[in-house]
Amino acid sequence: RWLLRLVDDEALADDLLSDVFLDVWRKAGSFERRSAVSTWLLAIARHKALSARRRRTDVELNNDLASTVADPADSPELVLEKKKREELLRHSLARLSPEHGEVIDLTYYHGKSIKEIAEIIGINEATVKSRTFYARKKLAQLVAAGR
Repeated sequence: RWLLRLVDDEALADDLLSDVFLDVWRKAGSFERRSAVSTWLLAIARHKALSARRRRTDVELNNDLASTVADPADSPELVLEKKKREELLRHSLARLSPEHGEVIDLTYYHGKSIKEIAEIIGINEATVKSRTFYARKKLAQLVAAGR
């Protein structure tokens, strides 16, 4: 799902996932165990997705959040309000810069730590903290403006 959000093309995401596992198979001996295997896999996947995005000029970050199933106990008004909030958040996430969207995605949808995000993206931890701070700030502004 993470690859699909990065490339916005299901077939391409499937191809990239196959490439990731092929690379992991070929380079398993080079894994240095300095981080979790999942961090290593996400770093490889990120690199492949960014390379694919550079080759395609029409790609936008797709922040398609999983649709929530309406609770049968919810009133129609509450269901409508939830859908409006989800749409506002989805729209606001799509307006973030790729750098900010990426740290939000890795933090909140993948549960990665600052250290893991730094390893995946290839930047230092202070930069991850800074990007996360400004991403949250921008997201709050976008949500507030959309209300």
